[in-house]
Amino acid sequence: TMSPVNSQVIITEVAPRDGLQSEVQWVPSEIKQHFIHLLQEAGVPEIECTSFVSPKWVPQMADNQQLWLGIHKKPGVSYLALVPNVQGLHLAIESKVEEVVVFGSVSEAFSLKNINCTIDQSIDKFSKIVALAQLHNIRVRGILSCTLGCPYEGPIEARQVVKVAEKMKAIGINRLGLADTIGVGTPNAVITLLDQIATIYPVHSLSAHFHDTYGQALVNIYACLQAGVRRFDSSVSGLGGCPYAKGATGNVATEELVYMLHGLGYHTGINLEKLIMAGDFMRNYLKNTNNSRVALAYLAKRS
Repeated sequence: TMSPVNSQVIITEVAPRDGLQSEVQWVPSEIKQHFIHLLQEAGVPEIECTSFVSPKWVPQMADNQQLWLGIHKKPGVSYLALVPNVQGLHLAIESKVEEVVVFGSVSEAFSLKNINCTIDQSIDKFSKIVALAQLHNIRVRGILSCTLGCPYEGPIEARQVVKVAEKMKAIGINRLGLADTIGVGTPNAVITLLDQIATIYPVHSLSAHFHDTYGQALVNIYACLQAGVRRFDSSVSGLGGCPYAKGATGNVATEELVYMLHGLGYHTGINLEKLIMAGDFMRNYLKNTNNSRVALAYLAKRS
């Protein structure tokens, strides 16, 4: 079969940060580092490693600086850290981070509940981060949460997302991620959203972050691929991702995404078997269930 046009897809692995941050049991730095090393050995091109946030808010990320300095960085891999504010960016600068992520919401209610400020206040905070980051040659990417629905406000209109995206662009954020935080989106809503966002952010500068809460993550990613998006966030073994519904699944599993992409003829640079083993390592450490069906099928066949 013919390979798809622009057949390179970049996966940002978010398990070490977004996946682990909601785990109650403490994961020591050396376990997190080993996890990151397994992911980079599997060929993962981008890894979100930690968050430079107050340990009061996210206890699991209290070792951020120690963790960062202990990663044996592999040439050609991008290492990302989330920063919630300028204080966080100062810590990231000290740790020699090269690219940071800021995380805002397109829902006013979610913004107030989750990051304790209005949307406009969050944009103001991000503009300070961008200004300081530029002085230190640090790249900043933005992620917008709740782009297809909010746990408090319900469905979100595409034009509301566009309004916030315009503000992100205006403060100098040139790479934007769109997240379906509660996983309610379906392909037509995704395509409508991408059509409207494309007037502000060219499709090659967009990434997408889908949750599988309602089982729609892969079909939504497929819709994004058809629209020309080539960057996706995912979490090995489906770790984490705050789905805001008791017992529901959060992040889409990287194994599922890679399996689908390879089947479609896209190139990811990832070795699926090694990726599965990386997820299996973390799940064994945590003693909880692997949420990737690809991993479960592979591991069952192997045993």
